[in-house]
Amino acid sequence: MQIRPGSMYPLGAGYDGAGVNFALFSQLAEKIELCLFDDDDNETRIEMSEQNSFVWHNYVPGIQPGQRYGYRVYGPYDPEHGLRCNPHKLLLDPYAKAIEGNSDGDESLYSFWFDEDEHAGMNTLDSAPHMMKSAVVNPYFDWGNDQHPFIPYHDSVIYEAHLRGMTNLNAEVPPEIRGTYAGLAYPTVIDYLKKLGVTAIELMPVHQYVNDAFLQEKGLSNYWGYNTIGFFAPHNEYSSSGQRGEQVNEFKSMVKSFHKAGMEVILDVVYNHTAEGNDKGPTLSFKGIDNKSYYRLVDGDEAHYFDTTGTGNSLLMRSPHALQLITDSLRYWVTEMHVDGFRFDLAATLARQFQEVDKLSAFFDIVEQDPVISRVKLIAEPWDLGSGGYQVGGFPSSWSEWNGRYRDCVRDFWRSQPSTLPEFASRLMGSSDLYQDDGRRPVASVNFVTAHDGFTLSDLVSYNNKHNEANLEGNRDGENDNRSWNCGVEGPTSIGDVSELRMRQCRNFLSTLLISQGIPMICGGDEVGRTQQGNNNAYCQDNDISWTNWNLDDEQKSLLDFTTKLIHLRLDHPVLHRRRFFTGREAGDKSDIIPQVEWFDHTGSIMDKNDWNNTHAFSVMVFLNGGEIPEKDWFGTNLIDNDFIFIFNAHYEPIVFTLPEENYGKKWQLMVDTFNPNGPQLAYEAGFAITAQPRSFLLLMSSEQHNRLVEH
Repeated sequence: MQIRPGSMYPLGAGYDGAGVNFALFSQLAEKIELCLFDDDDNETRIEMSEQNSFVWHNYVPGIQPGQRYGYRVYGPYDPEHGLRCNPHKLLLDPYAKAIEGNSDGDESLYSFWFDEDEHAGMNTLDSAPHMMKSAVVNPYFDWGNDQHPFIPYHDSVIYEAHLRGMTNLNAEVPPEIRGTYAGLAYPTVIDYLKKLGVTAIELMPVHQYVNDAFLQEKGLSNYWGYNTIGFFAPHNEYSSSGQRGEQVNEFKSMVKSFHKAGMEVILDVVYNHTAEGNDKGPTLSFKGIDNKSYYRLVDGDEAHYFDTTGTGNSLLMRSPHALQLITDSLRYWVTEMHVDGFRFDLAATLARQFQEVDKLSAFFDIVEQDPVISRVKLIAEPWDLGSGGYQVGGFPSSWSEWNGRYRDCVRDFWRSQPSTLPEFASRLMGSSDLYQDDGRRPVASVNFVTAHDGFTLSDLVSYNNKHNEANLEGNRDGENDNRSWNCGVEGPTSIGDVSELRMRQCRNFLSTLLISQGIPMICGGDEVGRTQQGNNNAYCQDNDISWTNWNLDDEQKSLLDFTTKLIHLRLDHPVLHRRRFFTGREAGDKSDIIPQVEWFDHTGSIMDKNDWNNTHAFSVMVFLNGGEIPEKDWFGTNLIDNDFIFIFNAHYEPIVFTLPEENYGKKWQLMVDTFNPNGPQLAYEAGFAITAQPRSFLLLMSSEQHNRLVEH
């Protein structure tokens, strides 16, 4: 076999039509072998002869896409000092674009012996027969005229979904492609999302991940996928066409289909840790290539890993090589895979260049100036498990954040917790208390009531306590503080009043979410009442507990119709998703000035300090001024919209509200009533009384648009 010097860039396996250039970084390696595998798993080893700036590289003519490969790295093995090279372990290419198979938990995958103490010496079992393998891919794909939809942040409605769980029970999708990239791209699935009105699908992790051995032993699996090992490779088990590169083209075809329908694809990415775990974890890739360059080790105790993620390790965010890996990966998914944005899992860890979370860290600097990454949607989960890790409101101005305080406050308001109204008002208007001081806009807040982690919406109103027995951990796992309310009965019930109240609460949550300023995110399946049977940590449930059931009853169909109506109402009216924060009435304003937003009590009087400080205030009426909004459309024309009135009643009794006087609007149309969602759209005039039933939300819209100037 003829071997040529090749190039140190780009890293990974690059196919050019005549052969493949292989390049791997390792500062520790004394020798590296490229290992090629045929269809019978026979291994051919090629010693890599070239090295520049710690990048080992060679070009091998004749290698074709689909070729499986890995590396063996020879170098120091001294775990006490963080050195873990072990040539007996076949290692994945960190830049592999495709990966075949998965690891099985065999002892050979570990660098220590199971039945010996940690000082017994290096495990010399060959891991190749039990190890997943990298695969060479063909980079050529016919994208046609595919383009990023580039939907503005403020026009976005995000749908968080699990790629497998979205279609595994969908009878309209052919059985052979359910739970795959092709299944998600099936026309009926895309048509469903398009009709629903969402503008982006946010996929839970689709980077290649490891199915943990301890879960496999229990008959469970890592369903959520927050256990990444391949930051460039689409997860192979979501492919219906093959695992030797076919998954790449299937993923690209899926993205192309979503773009054709005008929807964005956002990926939930896990760059804070890898699947290799702590010192008791397997040696699969980074650990055996250059452990100290990729992982953060404990100061003064380099045998152990510094962990702010709860998974055993954290990437070393001051290492140029770890930072290069992350940014190269992000750039690849944008330029080659055409994705439109990222949601960063436990993003506070990415900001820990040293001990503390720092929004001036190297990672943010790199992202901010990168001409590719900085132009797509960047969404942070703004916390981790380390000290000072809760950073809601603390990320740079170009980022949006999952607003955990929005989730908690809205849940508390609708279960009638005292002293929630002032914060609820702020969350409703885009959380200016968290973002405005840094010059950020309402779109900094990604609003959500439920997400993959925790109760579904249906379970939020059906369970007071978690029921995670199926996880086989004695119900000890998962969050205990759910801020949920079962409406009087724990779990399923045949009591009509309880069932009706639960559905009303679901409508209340969805209504609040979709009329709040910021970016709404719907947890996939909430719009059809998906349940996990009270499991609030279904990370290991790749079964009916987690999958969405599309065989809908009348109640579920009604909830879907209600959600669809609300999403389109939001999209049709710019005052419901403004780019700037509202300004309210200021001290000294003349009484005839109508501000951008006004707050009323149930008598129609403007709320005063005593009203806001009432610890048992569970109701409020809000006026939104749709007159000339201080924003312009793409053509430079001032936006003009209808006026809106929101009435929230989280009290257990009905409350009569008196609508504002004529200068706020003469005629109003009832558009949404969560107590009677299918009732008539009644008309009301200024000063009329309208009854908000117990625990309900009303939305009224002015009968016509106004050209009323607002105070800026």
